[in-house]
Order: sequence, then structure tokens, then C-alpha cells
Amino acid sequence: MTFSTKIAFLGIGLMGDPMVRCLLRAGYSVTIWNRTHSKAEVLRAAGAQPAISVAEAVYGADVVISMLEAGPIVAQVLQEALPALRAGALWIDMSSTKQSEAQQFHATLQAAGHAFIDAPVSGGVGGAQAGSLAIMAGADTSDYARIETILSAMGRPTLVGPPSSGQVAKLCNQLIVGATLTIVAEALLLAQAAGADPAAVRTAIRGGFAESKILEAHGLRMLERNFVAGGQVKSQIKDMHNILAAAETARVTLPVTQLVTQRYETIAKTYPTADHAAALLALEALNPGQRLGTGPDKLS
Repeated sequence: MTFSTKIAFLGIGLMGDPMVRCLLRAGYSVTIWNRTHSKAEVLRAAGAQPAISVAEAVYGADVVISMLEAGPIVAQVLQEALPALRAGALWIDMSSTKQSEAQQFHATLQAAGHAFIDAPVSGGVGGAQAGSLAIMAGADTSDYARIETILSAMGRPTLVGPPSSGQVAKLCNQLIVGATLTIVAEALLLAQAAGADPAAVRTAIRGGFAESKILEAHGLRMLERNFVAGGQVKSQIKDMHNILAAAETARVTLPVTQLVTQRYETIAKTYPTADHAAALLALEALNPGQRLGTGPDKLS
């Protein structure tokens, strides 16, 4: 699709705001909507057109992009938008939802004569700001070809299978993220408790087989006790529950994922909006008297 393509973007949160800015920088015309209108209004200066209602936002749009908190909210917004969608509109849901929810969105839109792509992302707020998100798209090949350029304005898209496959890929991603965050916290806390310098241990093992973006970025966050949100604990828990639901449907048992989910659930009420690096806080609560570093916790 060309820059003349009209895009409606629904959901201007931590991720939606920088994603819209990427689309605007790429030259696209973007109408935006958010439940809290003030968050959409902020983007007017960047060239976006804020709309008061979902129907107003999607009216005349060739492509609708949703970036919302969870599947039930996507379903609600989709129902609000349906009567106003132009014929043959293509809806890209970049939220993280259950695979079964993505299948239902596809069925609903297909029955109304529209196309659907699920394209959840990984890379956090930093990736959204840099336009370097990993974008996992579940789509028919012809539909994907129509919007690959649009997705490329926000990151690195990959077609991973038919509709709803994007959510499967995202769940696999979040399974690895959640488990790795938890194990990096364990490694750093063990290093300190056993008498080594945890920062030096992190430096020593980087570049070896243990290297990862989690060790690089979130290992540093843990050492600095910086839990200001990028990806939030509540979002990680939602993803873990969705992973377990998908595993049950696929009839596979994921014992490590079950344990990681339980660890995050211990801080669900205490630190719901902290960064998911707060896996360290869950671990420290399990080990009274053990604390990584000496600095204060940064939570906001």
C-alpha cells in the first residue's frame, strides 16, 4: 500500500504513541483514537488526527491498527468499529491476545467482508520508539503483501503463518522472555549471595552462550534496581496465562512456564505496573535477607 493509504490507529498507550509516530515519520496519514482522549490529543502536534469515537476514527480507513490492552478490549472496540468500516477494510491487531481470540476476530471480520491480520510485537517501548519492533504476523499471504510496507515502518515484520499464528509466535517469545528474566535474576542474586561481584559476573558471561538481550538490558536494570515500566508485570502475567491456555489447547505440558507464571503471580498485586524485570523482586521475597545491590528501588 502507498502513502495515500488511510490508517486508523486505535490505542495510544506506552507502545501505541511511538508506533504512531513511526507511521507519521514514514509519511502515512493516521487518524487515532484512545479511550482517554487526552493521550490521543498529544499526537496532534506530530501530525495525527485525533478522533472522538472509534467509529469516527475508522470511517474511510483502508487499514485499521489496534494496539490495546487485552483480547476482551479488542473485541469490544471491534464491535464498535464494525458498522463504520469501509468495504474491504483490513484490520491489523497488534495487541497481545489469546490465539482463540485472534481466530474469533478473523471470523468476525471475514464474515463482514473484511480482512484480518494478527501482528503482535516484541521489543518494548524502546523498540517502538526506534521503529525496530519484532512483528510476528499471522495472515493470508495476499493480505500480508498489502501491508508489509506499513508494518516495516514500525519494525521488522515476519509472516509466521495463517491468521492467529502471530499470537502463537508472540506467546513463544513471551515464554522465553519470562523464563529468561527469572533465570537472570536467579543468576545475579546467586552471584552476590555466594560472594562474587554480580556486575562483574554479568560482564564476564556476556558474549558466551548465556548472552541475550535480557541479560544485556534487564540484567543491567536489575543491578540498578530500575523497575520503571517498559513491559509491565501485569502484561507479563497476562501473557503467561495466555501461553498456558494455548499449551492446554495444543495438549502440551510446559512445566517451566507454569513455575515462571507462579513466580510472577506473587508480585501481581504489589508491583502490577513495574517493569517485568521485577522478577528480581519476586525472587528476593522468596529469599529473605538477600538483596541485589544497595541502591533504592526505582518504580516510577
